[in-house]
Amino acid sequence: MSSSAASLKILISAYACEPLKGSEPGVGWNMALAVARHHDVWVLTRANNRKVIEAALPHDSRVLRFVYYDLPATVRWWKRAPGGVQLYYYLWQLGAYFVARRLHRRLHFDIVHHVTFGKYWVPSFLALLPVPFIWGPVGGGESTPPGFRASLSRRGRIAEVLREMARSVAERDPFVRLTARRSGIALAKTPETAARLMALGAHRVRILSEAGLWPKEVVPSSPCLTDAAHPQRFVSAGQLRDLKGFHLGIRAFAAAGLSDAEYWIIGDGPSRRYLQTLATSLGVAERVRFWGWLTRDETLRRIRESQVLIHPTLHDSGGWVCLEAMAAGRPVICLDLGGPATQVPLHAGVRVPARDPEQVVGDLARAMRRLADDTTLRSSMGRAARAHSRAFLWEYKTLLLDALYREIAHGSRDAPNPSRQIVSAR
Repeated sequence: MSSSAASLKILISAYACEPLKGSEPGVGWNMALAVARHHDVWVLTRANNRKVIEAALPHDSRVLRFVYYDLPATVRWWKRAPGGVQLYYYLWQLGAYFVARRLHRRLHFDIVHHVTFGKYWVPSFLALLPVPFIWGPVGGGESTPPGFRASLSRRGRIAEVLREMARSVAERDPFVRLTARRSGIALAKTPETAARLMALGAHRVRILSEAGLWPKEVVPSSPCLTDAAHPQRFVSAGQLRDLKGFHLGIRAFAAAGLSDAEYWIIGDGPSRRYLQTLATSLGVAERVRFWGWLTRDETLRRIRESQVLIHPTLHDSGGWVCLEAMAAGRPVICLDLGGPATQVPLHAGVRVPARDPEQVVGDLARAMRRLADDTTLRSSMGRAARAHSRAFLWEYKTLLLDALYREIAHGSRDAPNPSRQIVSAR
C-alpha cells in the first residue's frame, strides 16, 4: 500500500471476476489486485465466483475483501435462454445496488468503481450511491464499417442489425443516461466509445485500455525462429464469428502467395465450417490449421511458436490477444479500428486502413509478405512490441488508477494530474 498518502476505501463492482482467466473475468480480478496495492478494496461479485477466488486469495489479505451476491436460484435458469445473460446481468446490477447501499452505510466508501461487465450501454445502479463514481473502462461503441457488411454471412448481417437495434434502444434507457451523467469520470476503451459516452451526458471522459499484464507475462526472450524446423507462421486467435474478420485473414494469406508459410487459427465458433470451406476453395486448406479452443497457456505457447499475429477484427473494444502477442515479442498486423488500433503502435506492427474488403485483403497480404521477407524488420518490430507492452503493466496502471481516485475523491489540486498518462496508447 502507498505510504505517501492515506489509502481510500474503494468498492469495485465486478460481475465477472476470476483468477487465471482472460477477458472480462481477468479484468475484474486483476483490477481488484491492482487497486489493492494502494487502497482498501471491497469487490462485489457473483457468488458462483467464490470458490475460485478464495482458492487464489491470500489468506492474510487485509486490503482486499470480496462480497458475493446472486439472484435467487429460481431465476438463474434465465441465463441459458437466448439473451438471458443480458437480462440476468441487468437485474443483478439492480440487486447489487441494495447490497452496496447496505455496505456503504456501514463502511462509508470514498469511491465506487464499476469494472465489469465493461459495456457502455448497460447501466450500473451503483452510480445512484452518494459516493464519487467511476465507470469503466467500458466499450461497445465500435461498429463494423458499412463497407464490410455485405461481406458478412447472413447470420453475421443479422447479428449486426440486432446489435445496432439493442444498442439504440439501450441508449434511450434513462438508467444508462443516469449512469453516464453521475459518473465523476467515465473511462472508455476506445475513441468510438468515448464519443458515445459524451453523447449520453458523461461530463469527463478519458480513454484507458482495460487490458493489462503482470511482469511475468512479458516474455524476456522469445526468438522468432524461421528455418526448416520452424516455418514462417502467422497466427490468429478468438471466437470464430464474422465480426472477427478471420475470413479476411484467410483470403489475405492465400493472396500473399507464401507457399511455405502456415496460418494457425485458435478458437471456435459458428463460422468455423465456413472458414474451413473458404480455405479449401482458395487452395490453402493444407496450410491453414484450426486448433479449436485452447487453454490460455496453450494459446500463448502457440503465439510464441509463430512469428506474426494477424488480428483482422471489424470491431473490438479490447484486443487482448494483440497485447499478449506484443508481450511475446511478436509484431501485430491489425485493422486500424477500435481497441487494437489504440494498442499497436506503427513501430511494433502494421495497422491496415479499413475502407472496403478488397482493399483490406490486399493490404493484409502485402503486410504478410513484407514481414515474411524482411526478418530484420520483423525482429525490430518484435523488440518494439515487447517494449511497448510494458506500458500496459498492471503495476503502471495502479498509478493511473490511484491518480484518478485521488483526483475524484479530493479534487485535482491535491492529486497528480494523469491527463498525459490516461490517453490512447496509439
